[in-house]
Amino acid sequence: MLLVFRFVKKSQLSLEDLNNGERLASSAWRSVTLRRRKMAATTAPPPQHPRVSGVAVTTLGDVKRAIQDVLPDQNEVVVKAQVLAGGRGLGLFKNGFKGGVHIVKTDQAEDIAGKMLGQILVTKQTGAQGKVVSKVYLCEKMSLVNEMYFSIILDRATAGPLIIACSKGGTSIEDLAEKFPDMIIKVPIDVFRGITDEDAAKVVDGLAPKVADRNDSIEQVKKLYNMFCECDCTMLEINPLAETSDNKLVAADAKLNFDDNASYRQKEIFALRDSSQEDPREVAAAKADLNYIGLDGEIGCMVNGAGLAMATMDIIKLHGGTPANFLDVGGNASEGQVVEAFKILTSDEKVKAILVNIFGGIMKCDVIASGIVNAAKQVQLKVPVVVRLEGTNVEQGKRILKESGMTLITAEDLDDAAEKAVKATAS
Repeated sequence: MLLVFRFVKKSQLSLEDLNNGERLASSAWRSVTLRRRKMAATTAPPPQHPRVSGVAVTTLGDVKRAIQDVLPDQNEVVVKAQVLAGGRGLGLFKNGFKGGVHIVKTDQAEDIAGKMLGQILVTKQTGAQGKVVSKVYLCEKMSLVNEMYFSIILDRATAGPLIIACSKGGTSIEDLAEKFPDMIIKVPIDVFRGITDEDAAKVVDGLAPKVADRNDSIEQVKKLYNMFCECDCTMLEINPLAETSDNKLVAADAKLNFDDNASYRQKEIFALRDSSQEDPREVAAAKADLNYIGLDGEIGCMVNGAGLAMATMDIIKLHGGTPANFLDVGGNASEGQVVEAFKILTSDEKVKAILVNIFGGIMKCDVIASGIVNAAKQVQLKVPVVVRLEGTNVEQGKRILKESGMTLITAEDLDDAAEKAVKATAS
């Protein structure tokens, strides 16, 4: 999407073997009426791909046991670093070890895993800071004869799910789309009618399987779509969707995103969430029921309302500054939440100034002011704070700030606040 900011964040799980959907969703597979999105989901058994043996491990001691218990007859195994980012195979560890995916002899698995566990892997999707590998996945090596690409996303243009298929997989779909756009097949699905045999057949024609049975492939596509709906996915990507030497269709690697708004009915899925793979500031914000997204700037923003937050960030840029975050405390934040918001803002070492921009409606200015004062006492603020308050109880809020004895920079309007915040970062 064009905007950096997502107001409904997505929980992401990287699955190494979405072989039939059962491992993730068997207990969650139930008849659900998706009224909010009006998706025509039907209760169906999970896709019946052949199972591929595999197990995630967190310590070297678990590697030998996992191979003995799960992969006893394998001469070779695949060792995959578990991070929520793509491009692992071409990634580079900060300890100098190359590649987050390796096919090795079974007796070498422990050595390779040891070079990954606890180390930081940098890929094209992690950013320069990389991600710590706290788990590695061990699975059997499959004999693949053909690799394809399959995904289901939510498409704004068609206002519903869109299936994307390509006869070439196992590589960057973005590069393929740029070089060979005619190879990409897109099939929009009517959310009221659900997926039809005709829709699934178009997808299979785009995949162009070489050895797998056509009718079986059509059924697999339909079942994957049903799983997408049943599990409240916002994205399901299988790359590669592959054919094996025994003419089977398998999901060799997959990534799924789930709608946070559906966490109350997808408890089994959300129990798998690995917060160690997320920005710790965003994790802390979520626990405090705050909407926070970390950015790379130097002006921390605390605002109420998503629209006001975006306008604040825009005007900071207009005056030559860079926002350090998107932080929306919402319309009814408590004083404690405001204190927590300041703790999160000041935990970012890049923040050189904080801009508080509150338009009081349901969120009262005096509550924000009390929160700022208490936060200053608890956090020991070491950076300038610019405050612009307007709306409900604004006079009480200004009085609380004035009587606090704190050194604050007050502003009359948004433009004035942004200009003062940018100036404060230079001082």
